[in-house]
Amino acid sequence: PTKDRAAWSRVGDKVSAIPPKADFDFDAVKPCRTDPKDAAAWSALCAKIGQPEAAIVNIADNAREMHEQRKTLRRAMNTLTASNRATGVDEAAFSGMQHAGSMIARINIAMEALDGNSSTAKQGMNVMRSATDFRSHYSKNSGLNQGRGFVDSDFDIADFFRGVAGMSTNQDVRNALSVGTDTAGGFTVPSRVMPEILSALVPVSSLMRAGAGTVPMDIWAKTFTTAAVNTIPTAAWRAEAAALATSDPTFRAITTTPRSLAFQVKVSRELLADAPNMEEALRLAIAQSFARELDRVGLLGTGTAPEPRGVLNTAGIQSVTNGANGAALAGYANIFSAAQAILQADAPMPTAAVMSPRSLIKLGGLLDTTNQPLRIPGMLEPVKMIATSQISNTLTVGTSADCSQIFVGDFTNLFFMMRESLSVQMLNELYAGTGEIGFACHMRVDVVLTYPAAFAAVTGVRP
Repeated sequence: PTKDRAAWSRVGDKVSAIPPKADFDFDAVKPCRTDPKDAAAWSALCAKIGQPEAAIVNIADNAREMHEQRKTLRRAMNTLTASNRATGVDEAAFSGMQHAGSMIARINIAMEALDGNSSTAKQGMNVMRSATDFRSHYSKNSGLNQGRGFVDSDFDIADFFRGVAGMSTNQDVRNALSVGTDTAGGFTVPSRVMPEILSALVPVSSLMRAGAGTVPMDIWAKTFTTAAVNTIPTAAWRAEAAALATSDPTFRAITTTPRSLAFQVKVSRELLADAPNMEEALRLAIAQSFARELDRVGLLGTGTAPEPRGVLNTAGIQSVTNGANGAALAGYANIFSAAQAILQADAPMPTAAVMSPRSLIKLGGLLDTTNQPLRIPGMLEPVKMIATSQISNTLTVGTSADCSQIFVGDFTNLFFMMRESLSVQMLNELYAGTGEIGFACHMRVDVVLTYPAAFAAVTGVRP
């Protein structure tokens, strides 16, 4: 903002040892990012004032330790500020104190997360389900607000990949790359491009079309705790002065640990540099790859690291068996059975039924007694019938080895907890012999069901 730039200009005018910084490039900075040179400068300053403990800062897992670390940092900064009043601030002192300020900002955010006082905790989870949601989130939460980050920068995903590969690109991409390196030597996908990628996931992900949401976890923590509804409490009438009725626990805590999901993609140098529709091709390739695996793990994930736990292996869902040896799909009875089990558990009416393509086509091709297409029962008309290739048709149930599954439920209670942001790393040598460029794309995500009773798995669906 203009007032911040003006304030910075006044600071520059007052500090004689460094030139005024009225033209400071806000676009090249992101909050809480540190530079190794700044860290080294801070370490030297701490040794100089006899407070070396202030140079050792680790984000702890409890508020008490972080509070002590913050006090240590502030004490050292106050000492340095007092000693520099007479002589002015030189470049090394400025760099070191910039690092200390960044570390205090990190501690503040981590403490808010532990205390449950962050904006996410106060306002509920920031659930994204549409292109509008993605654009809104990344325009407001890209690290810098709109006008100070890359939200309005003029580049797309193909330009970003060309920049990662070191090809000729524009200044906006170079700015994004200069602040977007990650610890693995890759590049964090900037906020300008993230909505494009996530929006492309929705039409190709069966679970997202069914209503599953994406929750960006932009707090610095390895794990997160999410509240889930375990059982609905039972209310009972009471006489005057009588004891309240006891009930089962209502809520349970789910520990969310984003797991790494990655794939490689290669493209020829010529195609990357010259193809006019490279942006659409890259977006589709990334979306298809991630969406397919997110669908599989969201439904079938085992929960054994490094794989998240999906609907099938979550305790508390409803289970419907279609016969000891499975049975042919002759109508909508299986979906009705699943809906009944869900409703009997006091869960909401299902919003979608996700099944294999074989099952969906079989339902669509069913005929009534007059050889007319079988009409969907009125009660199930609001329920979306969605296919995914990630559900097998070769499951063994009893003596049958050609069975499948149908997952029924209110999928707005399923969330992909995504650690921001995606990252892209160039594989320099892997495809050099063929003149191609390889890229490794990484995402960190976990699956959370906030109300398991709202889901049912139908097993034993035969053709």
